[in-house]
Amino acid sequence: MSNFFIAIIRTFVPIAVGAVVGWLASVGLELDPEVQAQAVLGISTLAASLYYLGVAALAAKVPAFGWLLGVARNPVYTLPSAKTPSE
Repeated sequence: MSNFFIAIIRTFVPIAVGAVVGWLASVGLELDPEVQAQAVLGISTLAASLYYLGVAALAAKVPAFGWLLGVARNPVYTLPSAKTPSE
């Protein structure tokens, strides 16, 4: 699997988890619709951020926890090779 797809998967899994948590938080939440939308957005963002941070911290100690981000290994980024002036 390419590093690009690994990065995409490891980005969208926490977003999906945050969306589910936000949706679950909205169940039974009786607020003004505009306030409710803002609250769900805030809860979703916070949940996604905390999920990623928590799983990344766990995966640093035990690499098997990386699967909780969709793919166990981190993407590897390399710098493009520098061209010499004669090229």
